[in-house]
Amino acid sequence: MMIPVRCQSCGKPVGQAWEEYNERANKNKEDAQKVLDELGLTRYCCRATVLGHVDLIDEVAKFKKF
Repeated sequence: MMIPVRCQSCGKPVGQAWEEYNERANKNKEDAQKVLDELGLTRYCCRATVLGHVDLIDEVAKFKKF
C-alpha cells in the first residue's frame, strides 16, 4: 500500500526516500544502485524495503469501505 516509514529490520527511516527514488530511478531511468547510494540507503534490508515496495494506493482507493 504505502511505503513503510521505517525499515522493518533495522528501524532506519526510509519513507522519505521513496518519492525521490521513484522519480529518479523509474521515471528518469537513472541507475537504481546509484540513486539508493545517494539517498543514503546502503544497508541491504533498507534497499529491499524500498525496492520491494509496490505502490497500490491508487488501486485500493477505488474500493469503498463497508
